[in-house]
Amino acid sequence: MPPMHTYTVDLRWTGAGDAGTATYTSYGRDHELSAPGKHVLAGSSDPAFRGDPARWSPEELLVGALAQCHMLWFLHLAAQRGVVVAGYVDHPTGVMRVEAAGHGQFTEVVLRPQVRVLAGTTLPDGTPVSDPVLAEVHRAAHEHCFVARSVNFPVRREPAPLTRGAADA
Repeated sequence: MPPMHTYTVDLRWTGAGDAGTATYTSYGRDHELSAPGKHVLAGSSDPAFRGDPARWSPEELLVGALAQCHMLWFLHLAAQRGVVVAGYVDHPTGVMRVEAAGHGQFTEVVLRPQVRVLAGTTLPDGTPVSDPVLAEVHRAAHEHCFVARSVNFPVRREPAPLTRGAADA
């Protein structure tokens, strides 16, 4: 049997106020997500659904989880292939459709990673690091990403052209 991993978090609703859920507008959507040894994450619903815009929504967390998973696999596979990554940022976007009855679902998430490699570095065989090389690492990272493999909507990648420079601090 392959290894299994279990992930557990604690969720606590903090928006009951004085009236609780007496009406749709009487309660707050604020909640806290935590796990032992980690900082508490302040959550709410999207502002369109009466949430606090200063707190993280589940939709933002899903888009963020997809971007994190892709980045972590990309860095792992880049290191394996001898691509020396000096910087990585992403500006992902998720699109969610809400139907008339109030049901909703994501229709896609687009990752927009920007990768910087150390100036002057090449692959172990002397080949220059290029956009096609990074595209292959992105493809493999997508295939490995546990979160992307678990969702029922497309997760597309639109990487920015490669840049070269010093490592991020």
